[in-house]
Amino acid sequence: MTKVLNFSRLPQAALLAAALAATTLLGACAPLVVGGAMVGGAMSYTDRRTSGAQVEDEAIELKAINRIGAVTAGHVNVTSYNRSALLTGEVPTDAERLAVDKTVGQIENVRSTANELVVGFNSSIASRGSDVILTSKVKARYIDAQDLQSNAIKVVAERGTVYLMGRVTEREAGRATDLARGVGGVVKVVRLFELISEAELSKLQPK
Repeated sequence: MTKVLNFSRLPQAALLAAALAATTLLGACAPLVVGGAMVGGAMSYTDRRTSGAQVEDEAIELKAINRIGAVTAGHVNVTSYNRSALLTGEVPTDAERLAVDKTVGQIENVRSTANELVVGFNSSIASRGSDVILTSKVKARYIDAQDLQSNAIKVVAERGTVYLMGRVTEREAGRATDLARGVGGVVKVVRLFELISEAELSKLQPK
């Protein structure tokens, strides 16, 4: 049985502690963070990607770990959804920003990249902890909503900006965007959705 934790109902102090603990477990010294695709179980059942795309997304993220370190020492997050790679985080120079984009774009099965890297100093542990909390709050909103399949939307937060990925209808995209904008601490929402029709959605629903 999958247990879902709703971080939005925890006290702020507890939220920060949970976020910092998660950040520490991921390795505070590591410059690269990978989104990671969860394959199998309930998440896979409601995921609108094919099983092959889910496996390829995970492979893209893993390959990015091995390759990006050769072109930058910055803090880079790579999140792949349906073979489209989102790049977030910070790098020291614009040349490295372009180099990361090129490196990830050359990984097998990558269809496109969305380069949202910022040129500047690496974000602090506190900033990353806040982003973990923000991601959890947005996801909790989607779980509580009765008109959205929360597992169909991937949420990535970076410096208060929330990026949304997934295969959704225009109706779902609008609803998800409005819910994310209503979360305290969200500075900006960037939609990176792959839009599908209501007819396509109907075919993807579990029978």
